[in-house]
Amino acid sequence: MFIDSGFSFFFSIFGIMFLLVFVLVIIQLVRGIKEWHQNNESPRLNVQARIVDKHTQTDIHHHHSGNHEAMHTSSSTTYYVTFEVASGDRMVFRVSHTEYGMLVKGDQGVLNFQGTRYLGFERAL
Repeated sequence: MFIDSGFSFFFSIFGIMFLLVFVLVIIQLVRGIKEWHQNNESPRLNVQARIVDKHTQTDIHHHHSGNHEAMHTSSSTTYYVTFEVASGDRMVFRVSHTEYGMLVKGDQGVLNFQGTRYLGFERAL
């Protein structure tokens, strides 16, 4: 009797956690689709801007295989650039590692974007 209730409790908690993770994945999916749609509906803008900051975010992932001795570590880096437009407003965009390497703090030029989607930066000569 005691073992039966222990298994029931475990499977109840497991089911609740599975449902919670499933709901969180669905929420993130809906948010992503909503942002994608809003970006597509937004006008493409070209504005004078200056690069005021650059930063990265590195996430480290640990992967465990079946046995406890083997562990693999991987990382991913996300690149961000902050632009300031003539009004003084600042916008942060996620950019590719190639763009990140070519953009320099203090550069001025034309920022091309659509909603929250970075489209490019044309440096003024």
